Amino acid sequence: MSDIVRPMQAMDIDRVYELEKTCFRTPWSRDSLAGELKNKIAHYLVLERDGRVVAYAGMWIIYEEAHITNVAVDPVFRRHGIAKRVMLCMMRTARLFDATEMTLEVRENNLGAQALYAQLDFEKAGVRKGYYTDTGEAAYIMWNRDIGLTLEKSNVTINL
Repeated sequence: MSDIVRPMQAMDIDRVYELEKTCFRTPWSRDSLAGELKNKIAHYLVLERDGRVVAYAGMWIIYEEAHITNVAVDPVFRRHGIAKRVMLCMMRTARLFDATEMTLEVRENNLGAQALYAQLDFEKAGVRKGYYTDTGEAAYIMWNRDIGLTLEKSNVTINL
């Protein structure tokens, strides 16, 4: 079993779009994902296992803040630490671009994701009521105010 985390490329868009449709009720369009490759503030990573993309994540970096836009793991590969590894790689990438903190929104009922983000030093900082239009569900706004510290504490080797 061989995992590689690398920047998303145009050749990955079809597979990433498959993951979007599999993982989310209201997936981003293929065109939106492709457009992110041209977005100067966007940074996307994919995780390949044995040559197949099984996870990806994206963020926008504006000044010292990184905003996670998407995190998706193929359901077959969930609960194996992949999301944590991808998030740590996102933090490392954010630091390479001088971001010091990271934010994201997470569904109020997505307890698994909330637990993962708490492990990565994210704290709830607010609520966006009705944020998810497909269900009317609220989103918790979560922040990690020192991603450098989180990276120092992690025991995961990050090779980009």
